Amino acid sequence: MMSILPRLLFVVWSMALVLASVEPTQAMVRIKDIAGLQGVRDNQLVGYGLVIGLQGTGDSIRNSPFTGQALQSMLDRLGVNVRNQALRTRNVAAVLVTADLPAFAGRGSRIDVSVASMGDATSLLGGTLIVTSLLAADGQTYALAQGRLNVSGFSVQGEAERVTQGVATAARIPGGALVERQVADQLSTLHVLSLELRNPDFVTAERVAGAINAFTRKRYKSTVAFALDHRTISLTRPANMSTARFIAEIERLTLEPDSPARVVVDERTGTVVIGRDVKISTVAVTHGNLTVRVTETPMVSQPEPFGRGQTVEVPRTEVDAQQGGGRLAIINGANLHTLVRGLNQIGLRPAGIIAILQAIKTAGALQADLVVQ
Repeated sequence: MMSILPRLLFVVWSMALVLASVEPTQAMVRIKDIAGLQGVRDNQLVGYGLVIGLQGTGDSIRNSPFTGQALQSMLDRLGVNVRNQALRTRNVAAVLVTADLPAFAGRGSRIDVSVASMGDATSLLGGTLIVTSLLAADGQTYALAQGRLNVSGFSVQGEAERVTQGVATAARIPGGALVERQVADQLSTLHVLSLELRNPDFVTAERVAGAINAFTRKRYKSTVAFALDHRTISLTRPANMSTARFIAEIERLTLEPDSPARVVVDERTGTVVIGRDVKISTVAVTHGNLTVRVTETPMVSQPEPFGRGQTVEVPRTEVDAQQGGGRLAIINGANLHTLVRGLNQIGLRPAGIIAILQAIKTAGALQADLVVQ
């Protein structure tokens, strides 16, 4: 037993070295995760409504006259006449209501809505949205929204201090709208379909068409896919098959998508994202920091007792300059792992990596697109 254990440990150690030396390949993804059917999309809805039940945090009628007009119109429809009367309520707020109507949503389906204040209301906490018509771009009403608001933020204010967390003037109502009108469905009558890539790329479009044709040649003895451009793949639905079943079979196919070599840099947060195919020509990189510190410590000079001098402020400045030592490293980015390993050897922070990548791009050694956000 004692002789087998060292051999077992040696085998495990050898396997670990092999796995560490093998570069991970890009994962296979489904077609449904990188492409969608053309024309099958959400539709944006918007509406104007009122939120009631606020605890004195609503709109002031003087600063938000549209709130008073909407309140009067609502009360008129309910049979309450408040014309020619000054409204001074503070528990009502005018809001804009937005929602996304999913494709194929039928009548009676519920969708989520977002609510945001339009006036000078300080908080929507505790409010309730009354019935609001949600319109599409064609001016037709497709849903009605109503319900109690879910507000994630709060705002508390006193005479000398105010505490705010999150956004108290925006809220959501899960399932707060009922679909009243269904978008016309033309999918079942289409014979030629089109897939649209979410990240357009010529190589990926050809791979999608090839994967689909390989499947249909085996199953239907024909080719049905053709890449029109870097975004669109045209599909011909086989005869005697529903569109829904054909698309379901296509979406389950897997392939390895291609992506352009790109480096994305976010200077605000210090985030650096390097694509898989990013390559760097052989360059020598050194990075050092120069820190200059200026300290002002003024002193006061006073005259002798019973003297005729004046009390003056004497400036006193200390300047200290320090330059950190930078190590010279040779980076040959044959692949992503070599590039990351070379940058880590220099011991850089994200700000230093961003500066080096920008300098390498300027030198023409970065064989990728550099996107600075």
